[in-house]
Amino acid sequence: MSNQLFDAYFTAPAMREVFCDRGRLQGMLDFEAALARAEASVGLVPHGAVAAIEAACHAERYDVAALADAIATAGNSAIPLVKALGKVIASGVPEAERYVHLGATSQDAMDSGLILQVRAALDLLEADLGKLADSLAQQALQHADTPLVGRTWLQHATPVTLGMKLAGVLGALTRHRQRLKELRPRLLVLQFGGASGSLAALGSKALPVAEALAEQLELALPEQPWHTQRDRLVEFASVLGLVAGTLGKFGRDLSLLMQTEAGEVFEPSAPGKGGSSTMPHKRNPVGAAVLIGAATRIPGLLSTLYSAMPQEHERSLGLWHAEWETLPEICCLVSGALRQAQVIADGMQVDAARMRSNLELTQGLVLAEAVSIVLAQRLGRDHAHHLLEQCCQRAVAEQRHLRAVLGDDPQVSAELTAEELDRLLDPAHYLGQARVWVARAVAEHQRFTA
Repeated sequence: MSNQLFDAYFTAPAMREVFCDRGRLQGMLDFEAALARAEASVGLVPHGAVAAIEAACHAERYDVAALADAIATAGNSAIPLVKALGKVIASGVPEAERYVHLGATSQDAMDSGLILQVRAALDLLEADLGKLADSLAQQALQHADTPLVGRTWLQHATPVTLGMKLAGVLGALTRHRQRLKELRPRLLVLQFGGASGSLAALGSKALPVAEALAEQLELALPEQPWHTQRDRLVEFASVLGLVAGTLGKFGRDLSLLMQTEAGEVFEPSAPGKGGSSTMPHKRNPVGAAVLIGAATRIPGLLSTLYSAMPQEHERSLGLWHAEWETLPEICCLVSGALRQAQVIADGMQVDAARMRSNLELTQGLVLAEAVSIVLAQRLGRDHAHHLLEQCCQRAVAEQRHLRAVLGDDPQVSAELTAEELDRLLDPAHYLGQARVWVARAVAEHQRFTA
């Protein structure tokens, strides 16, 4: 269940359910039940004890508040949980209690339980990324030829298209989806090493138990336990950081396009959405704020995970503990950003007329390059660049359209006809490969999705 005031804004409910207190407990309990089954399969645990252990491995049977108090003394969540699990089993089938957690250590239960949670989180994230990519592909195709001002250093540059901007986001999301798919085999692995990673307590049965346990949990068996080798989790978090960065860029661009002075693209409107406590006219980019907020918070969380990698010897003091809330928070923040991005992508409102109007704000200056490129072939690059620079300065000083200034200039008119100038000063004729970039990004998305 949610336990934070802002969860509804920053986190998707399904992801919070994965990483809520009950979800954490259930991950560890699933490990304990699977361990009993695995050990029974090699003769270490009587088959009759397995049912009693499984029956007790349900999170709703345990008092979260009591466990939380016990963690403050125990130092991790598995120690009090295993004790509570043993008491529940002993109250029904006393002889089964001795087989609980046999040969395992606390971190085995916590890390393997976390991996089970991460698998569920990964499923949610991949599904949301796929759905968002579908929507962005559709919007990119729809607006492949919708011209708007390209902006560099926050100033008007040359024309681009809205579809091209969206295709850039789509391409990045496709790469992130590829990264997540590639890391799955490395990430979704069992943690099972016992006290110091050697599984000495299980003797000759150690490897058969590990293999059976991995099979029970549908996880891969790594080459060895990874109690203090945390690269798998940090790699996963790093890719989520990339996702958050891409979504943050999407949110940042959208919020800039929503600015009153631009007014080109908007989040979908809804009753009560984006209002102000004092200003009735406001339409704030509340979805974009979540995207930007997640992209701002996650680098700091990633820093915690990277800082926690040099863990001491076979079991860490404090560095492992620093991970416990950090990775779940990253997953939750990305889930919330994806949910808000989906709302934006599905209902994006586009003012193409305002885009066209904004293209004319500088009275043709955004097409100066187009003219310069053509003149360079006839007058030489330096001469053409200098000539256009002078014409642009004159257009600004005289508050005239660049087309009129160019038409009056004898050097320009000697090289370019009126029809050529009209075409060169038309934004629709200077969109370059924008449509090609859209088609390529969509095709890549479709290849990955197929």
